[in-house]
Amino acid sequence: MELNTYSRAGKIAQEVFRSIRTVISLNGGEFETKRYEKELNATQLGSVRKGMTFGLYLGCGCLIIYIIYASGFIFGLIFTGNVVFHATTIANIIITFDLNTNEPQVWDVSGSNRESIDINGDIEFDNVNFAYPARSDVPVLHDLNLVAHAGEITALVGANGCGKSTCVSLLLRFYNPSSGNIKINGQSICEYNLKQLRENIGIVNQEPKYETLVGERGVQLSGGEKQRIALARALIKQPSILLLDEATSALDHINEKVVQEALDRSCKGRTTIVITHCLTTIKNAHSIYVLDKGKVIEQGTHQTLLAKVGSRYQRMLQVQKMEQAGDDVDNTMSQNEIEEEDKKQMSEHYRLLKCSQSKYEKEVSPLKNERSAFLRLMAMNRQEWIIVLIGCIVCVVAGASTLAFAILLAEVTMAFGNCTYAAQMRQVLIFGFAIILLGIVTMAIRVLQFTTFAVAGSNLSHRIRAKAFAYFLRQEVAYFDRHENSSSSIFTHLSSNALAIQQITGIRLGLLCETFVMILLALILGASFNWQIMLILLAFLGVAFVALFIFVEVKSRLGKRCSVLTDRANLLSSEVIDNMRTVKQLAIETMFLQQYSELIWKSFKLVQNYSIILALAYTTIWTSASFTIAIIYWRVVILVEDGQFKSEEMIICNDMGPSLAAAKTFFDLFDRTPVIDNSSTKGHKPADFRGEIEFDQVKFIYPSRPESLVLNNFRLSIKPGQSVALVGKSGGGKSTIIQLLLRFYDAIDGQVRLDGINIRELNIQWIRSCFGLVSQEPILFDLTISQNIAYPKENAPIEDIIEAATKANIHQFIEQLPQGYETQVGMKGSQLSGGEKQRIAIARALFRRPKVLLFDEAASALDAHSEETVQKVLEQARKEDSNQTSLTIAHCPSIICSCDLICVLDRGHLVESGTHIELMQQHGAYYAMVTQNET
Repeated sequence: MELNTYSRAGKIAQEVFRSIRTVISLNGGEFETKRYEKELNATQLGSVRKGMTFGLYLGCGCLIIYIIYASGFIFGLIFTGNVVFHATTIANIIITFDLNTNEPQVWDVSGSNRESIDINGDIEFDNVNFAYPARSDVPVLHDLNLVAHAGEITALVGANGCGKSTCVSLLLRFYNPSSGNIKINGQSICEYNLKQLRENIGIVNQEPKYETLVGERGVQLSGGEKQRIALARALIKQPSILLLDEATSALDHINEKVVQEALDRSCKGRTTIVITHCLTTIKNAHSIYVLDKGKVIEQGTHQTLLAKVGSRYQRMLQVQKMEQAGDDVDNTMSQNEIEEEDKKQMSEHYRLLKCSQSKYEKEVSPLKNERSAFLRLMAMNRQEWIIVLIGCIVCVVAGASTLAFAILLAEVTMAFGNCTYAAQMRQVLIFGFAIILLGIVTMAIRVLQFTTFAVAGSNLSHRIRAKAFAYFLRQEVAYFDRHENSSSSIFTHLSSNALAIQQITGIRLGLLCETFVMILLALILGASFNWQIMLILLAFLGVAFVALFIFVEVKSRLGKRCSVLTDRANLLSSEVIDNMRTVKQLAIETMFLQQYSELIWKSFKLVQNYSIILALAYTTIWTSASFTIAIIYWRVVILVEDGQFKSEEMIICNDMGPSLAAAKTFFDLFDRTPVIDNSSTKGHKPADFRGEIEFDQVKFIYPSRPESLVLNNFRLSIKPGQSVALVGKSGGGKSTIIQLLLRFYDAIDGQVRLDGINIRELNIQWIRSCFGLVSQEPILFDLTISQNIAYPKENAPIEDIIEAATKANIHQFIEQLPQGYETQVGMKGSQLSGGEKQRIAIARALFRRPKVLLFDEAASALDAHSEETVQKVLEQARKEDSNQTSLTIAHCPSIICSCDLICVLDRGHLVESGTHIELMQQHGAYYAMVTQNET
C-alpha cells in the first residue's frame, strides 16, 4: 500500500536524480525537497491506515479464536451432558495453514522461426494525417505525401514542430496514422512483422541513449562522442533503411565530414531518410522535402531548390553561411610534438591521478556514531516518544492478555474433572464468557497497539525519506557519476529501504515489545510453578535465540550481497523503461531481457547458496519451540506459549536483518561529508559581481575517469561583458569548463576565479545564481510551462515569464496551446518537440537574468530561423546590460563570428584565441576550419 501511495513522490525522485545536473545548476534543491515532502504526506496516511487495518485483522482473529474456544467448551459440555471427559479431549488444537499459490509468469522470448523479409524498397507516405494522442486537438501532419526511393537519400527539413520527427515515429510504428497509409515496397507497414520491421531499420536520434557502461544517460561522454557511438550502433546492424534524425547536430565539422563520408558509403543499397537543420549536410541528397505545418511546401534537389528565387529552402540556407565550422586542430601540433608533450605530462598525470583518487576516496567512511542502527532509528523517532510509550504500555497489556487467556484455559480445563455437571456448567459459562470478553478487549488493544506504532513508523519513514532526499541533493556531482549511485539505486533507497525501516520501527516494534513481555511473564509464571522446569525452558530458549541470531546475521549479509545485484538489475530496468523508444527502435528487447534474467538468476543462486544455513537456523528455532511446548504439556505447568511466541518471534526476525541493513545505508549517507556541499551556506557573496572569469593553470581529471586528463594547464581570462566562444574537437574539454564554473567539480590543480576571487571561497548557491545555463540536451520537469520557465522560483509574476518566453521566441507557440502557460509538458518534456523544449530552456535561463550566460550547444536542435532569433536575443541582452558576460560552445558558428573572443581548444589546451578577424588573419587552426567549411 505504501509503495502505491509513494508512486507520486517516487516519480519526483526519479525525475530529479535523472536530471541532477540541471537541478543543481538552477539551485532547485530546496524547491524539489518541498515538492517531494508534499507528496510524502499521502504516504503517511496510507501507512497509518495499514496499521489500523492490520491491528483490526489480528484483533478480529484473536476474538474469533477466543469465541471458538469458549463455544467449544460451552457447547461441548451441553452436548455431552454429565459425561466427564479428559480435558485434552475437550481442548482442541487450532491448525494453521500456510498456502502459497503464486504461479510464475512464463514469457516466451525465444521467438519462432520466421522467413526473412525484404524492405529495401520505396517508402511512400500517402495522404497521411496524424495528431499525437496526448494532444489530439493539435494536428501534426496534414495530407502528407512524399516518396523516399530505394537506395537514395531523402532529406526532410523545416522549422521545429513541422512534423519531421513524427514521420520517423510513424515509420517505426510507434503510432499509427489517423488516416492515410505508409507503404514500403507498395505494401502497408502494418502488414509487416513489427520486430522484423524495426530490425531492418537503423536509426540515430536527436538525443541518443546509452547503456550504463558509459555512465547513466551517457554522462561520461561528450556530446560528439555520444552521437558517434549512436551512429556506429545504427550501422553495425547493416539495416536496409537508415533514419538519421539530427544525427550530426552534435559533431564538429571534421567529425561531421568523416561521418558524412562514412554515411555516404553506407547509404549505397539503402533507403536513407535524413532529418536535419544543417542544410550543408544534405547537398548530396537525391530528394529534399521542405515541410511546414505538416505539409510539403517544396521538393527537389539541393541545386533545384536553390535555383528557385525566394524559396523557403533558399532563405533557410542564407542564414547558415558559416554552417558547421569545423574544429580540426590536429594539424596544429606535429606527431613528434604531441608525443614529446605526452611524455612531459605523464609523471604529472600520475600525480594528479593520486590526488584525485585520494580526494574522492576519503569521503567514504564508516559510521561516525558507533551506536547500533536500531538505537539510531529510535533516536530519530524521539519526537513520537509519547505515542511510542503508549504503544509499549499497550504491548504490556497485550502480552499479559495472552497469559490471561492461558490461565483461563487452565481454569476451565480443570473444571471438567473436579465438579458436578451443574458446577461444571456454572464455571464453564463464567470462564467461557470471560474468554469472549478477553477477546473483545484484545481486539481493541490490537487496534490501538498497531495504530500507535504505525503513526510512529510512518512519521519516521517520512522523516528519513525527506532527510535522505535532501542529503542526496547535497552531494557533489561526482557522487552521482558512480554506478552505485545511479538514479534507480537512489529511488530504491527512498522507496523500498525506507519502507523496510518503517516495518521494523512500526508494526515490528510492537510485536517485539509484546513478545518480550510475553516471554518475561511466562518465565515468571513458570517459575512460580516449578523452577526446575523454568531452567529447562531457559536452556531451550537460549538455543532458539542463538539460532535466531545466526538467522538474522546471515540474512543481513545475504541482503547486502543481493542488494548489489538488485541495484544493477534496477539500473538496467530503469534505463530500458526510460529509453523504451530506443530499445524498440533497435529491436533489442530480447537482449535486455536476457541481461536482466542473468542478474536475477545470479541473485537467486546467491540465495540458494545461503539457504542451507538459513534452513538449519530456521528449523532449530522451530524445533526448540516444539520441545518447549512438549515439556510444558508434559509437566502440565501452564498452557502458555501455545504457538503465540514462536509465530510472532519469527515474524520479527524475518525482516529484522534487511531492515537494519537498509537503515545502515541511510546512516552512511547522513554521516557522509560531501566534497562539494550543494546546500552549503558558507562562503562569500559579493555584493556586485562584474562577470570577470579567469582560469589559471587549471588541471582536471574526472573522478569516474581518472585515466584521462581533461584539462592540462588551461589558462583563459574573460573580461566583464565579453562574449566568448569555445570551439574544438569533441572531448576537448569545452563542456568541462562550464562544469567547473558551476562548481559541479573542483579543479585538481590551479584556480578558477570569479572577479579575482577563488571560486572555492564563494558561496556555492550564489555562484550558480550568477549563471544561466542552456545545455545541449534540454531538461524540462513534469510541471507546467510557466513553472518550468520560472524554475525553481514559485509564484513568479506572469509578466516576467512572458517576457522571457518572448525573448526565446516561444511565446507565440505557447499562446496557441489550449491551456497556454499552464500546459503540462510531461515527464522530460515529452509533450514537446526537441526545438520547443530547447527554447523553453533558453527562456528559463533568460528569466533568471544572470550575470553570465552559458550556452553548451544550445542551438544544435534549433532550425535556422530559431537560431537566428536566439542570436538576436543574445545581442539584445548584451545591449541591455553591457556588463553581461556570455560563454558559448557551438559547432554551428553563426553566433561565433560576432563574439568578442573565440578560443580554440585541443586536448585540454588553449591553442588559439582572438576575434574572428584576428584568427582569420593568423591562418591557423580557426582559419583552416572556416576555409574548409566554405569549400
